[in-house]
Amino acid sequence: MTVSLQVIYPASTGTTFDYDYYLTTHMDLVGKAWGPHIASKLVTKGLAGGPDTPPGYYAIASMVFKDQTAFDAAMQGAQPLLDDIPNFTDAKPQILVGEVVG
Repeated sequence: MTVSLQVIYPASTGTTFDYDYYLTTHMDLVGKAWGPHIASKLVTKGLAGGPDTPPGYYAIASMVFKDQTAFDAAMQGAQPLLDDIPNFTDAKPQILVGEVVG
């Protein structure tokens, strides 16, 4: 079973998100910590929530792992990544772990 991890950063009034730090420093940390375990990754920057509607999310990071074993191995090195979150946002990220079905 292929496993995905999505980290969703909701945009709300009064929160901030530093894209430069996130895309360079934080995602570099992700690559160093999880690189051997990730089959693919994608970061989407929110632009809009529809016509004339601001985005509901700053960004969504999607990582795909070959299987549960690879995901579990990656999670062993997750703490430094979690500790880094306050360096680029004060938004509370949402997490979705799922089975890739399509």
